[in-house]
Amino acid sequence: MDVKETLKILVHPYHGFNILFSLSYMTAKLVEPICQLLFPIGTAAELTMWETEVLFFLIIVVMFRTRRSGARTAVAYITTATFYAKTCNMILWFTADPAMGIIYTIGLFIHFLLVGEPVYTGPEVVTYFQGCAALDEAIENNKHDGTVWLIAFYAAWATQCTMLAPIFSKISLDYTLPNLKFGKVDIGRYPDVARRYNINDSPLSLQLPSISLYREGKILLRRPTLDSNKKFLRFFFTEDNITAAYDLNTIYLDCKKRLKNFKHDHKKEE
Repeated sequence: MDVKETLKILVHPYHGFNILFSLSYMTAKLVEPICQLLFPIGTAAELTMWETEVLFFLIIVVMFRTRRSGARTAVAYITTATFYAKTCNMILWFTADPAMGIIYTIGLFIHFLLVGEPVYTGPEVVTYFQGCAALDEAIENNKHDGTVWLIAFYAAWATQCTMLAPIFSKISLDYTLPNLKFGKVDIGRYPDVARRYNINDSPLSLQLPSISLYREGKILLRRPTLDSNKKFLRFFFTEDNITAAYDLNTIYLDCKKRLKNFKHDHKKEE
C-alpha cells in the first residue's frame, strides 16, 4: 500500500476521529490556552509523573501488541495504537476530572455508533458466497475439472479481517484464471458456514480470518492451522506470506498449463 492510499484511508472519519481521541488528553494538557481552561492553575502545560508513566506504558503495550498481531502497514499500526490510546486517555480524563471523563466516554460511544470502520471497495475478482449451500455447490461443481478455489472466511466486525480485504483483493487480481478462483464468505452473517467448516467465530477466535485452498472438492491447505498440541499457530496474512504459504505461483502456472491443454484438446476435437 503506497503513501497516497494510506493517507486516503487515514482521512476517513473513522480513523480521523480515532486519532483525535487518542491525542485529546496530551493536546488539552500541553497546548495553551486549552490547558488553562480545562486544568487547575499550576498543573497545566506539563505532564505529571503518573501521566508520563501511563503514556510510556501505552507505548510498550502498543509495541507488544502490534508485534504480536503481525501488523505490517501504517494503517494496522495506527488502528492498534488508537485502540489502546483511547483507553489510556479515558483513564487520564477520569483521573483529572470525572466530568471530563464522562464527556470523553460519551464521545467515544457516539463515534462507535455513528462512524463505522471503512470497508474496502477497490477492484477485485472475488465471488461472495451467501451461506453454506452456495459455497458447497461451488466447490462440488468444480470437483472433476481441477478448478482451484481459495476461500477466505471472515467476519465484518473483526479488524484483522478488514485488514485482509485489500490484500486478498489484490491477490485475486494478480492470480485469477478460469480454473483458479477466489471466494469469500462472511461467517459472522452466516454462522452455519462456521459450523460446517469448523471455524470458531467468537470474538476471541484465533481463526479469523481463515483461508482455505480447495482443489477438486478437497481441502489442501488452511491457515491458521493446528500444531501438534492442538493449538492454532498464528499466521500473519500479508501478501508475501499468503503467496508463499499457498504456493500460488506454482498453482497459477499449473492452472494456466491445464487451461492451455484443455483449449488445445478442445480445438483438436473440433
